[in-house]
Amino acid sequence: MRFLLALMWLLHWLPLPLIGRLGEAVGSLLYLAMGSRRRITLTNLRLCLPALPESERRAIARRHFQLYARSILERGVLWWAPEERLRRLVVMDPGLPMALIESGPVILLCPHFVCLDVAGAAIAQQISACSMYVPQKNKVFDEALRKGRARFKPVRLFNRRDGIKPVIRAMREKLPFFMLPDMDFGPRDAEFVPFFGIPAATLSAPARIAGMTGARVVPVIATYLPGYRGWKVTFYPAWENYPGDDITEATRRMNAFIEERVLEAPAEYFWAHRRFKTRPPGMPDVYRDER
Repeated sequence: MRFLLALMWLLHWLPLPLIGRLGEAVGSLLYLAMGSRRRITLTNLRLCLPALPESERRAIARRHFQLYARSILERGVLWWAPEERLRRLVVMDPGLPMALIESGPVILLCPHFVCLDVAGAAIAQQISACSMYVPQKNKVFDEALRKGRARFKPVRLFNRRDGIKPVIRAMREKLPFFMLPDMDFGPRDAEFVPFFGIPAATLSAPARIAGMTGARVVPVIATYLPGYRGWKVTFYPAWENYPGDDITEATRRMNAFIEERVLEAPAEYFWAHRRFKTRPPGMPDVYRDER
């Protein structure tokens, strides 16, 4: 891990197109070498995009590995490059909704696209925020990750095991909550709602926190610009009448929004995660053959 971090630091001095092409070459090799993750990715794509030909799903899977490996190497730019360079490489369209953030609690909802760290860095260059994260098993990488995410404005990172109470306190201090809402953490505090028509254990925390605090929910999506020119961070309009009276329906609405964004950039969504590992009672394990 120390070698990987040293390599990322060295690479961050290179032009972004060179880093991007190198990352994609590494991703092509990982697609061949990481059989289990490749099969998980293809299983997710078959479940979520059944209308596509198998050849097209395989092309998306291969491209996903390329873009994910590229995003790992590009983190060196996010963690060590001068702020001026980052500002040149990140297009915010539209910009951070400062008036909304200053008016009351805000949840910045950032689904798991491969460039999500770009969204965090773009926000941290302008304002302080709070977020939850899962400590990494490798302590060296965990320390680098925390330092990288807190290199600009002060960021409060809370361990997911501590629950939402620290987040609520921080939001009451007018810190926006940068939230990653779409991973399978098991049935606790989750609702089984469709994701591309498949029942998926989905965190209801965005709806519950918004209901408790009166927070406005602003989706944030980070994607690649063409031609290795950098990244685009899009702040969508705050959801109206959210969460409403039905937490399950609010959670379903969130998944439907993520589906729409996935279809816009299918290779950039994090397909290598076991999104459907938690199953409703009586339903089979869709990853049984991947273990």
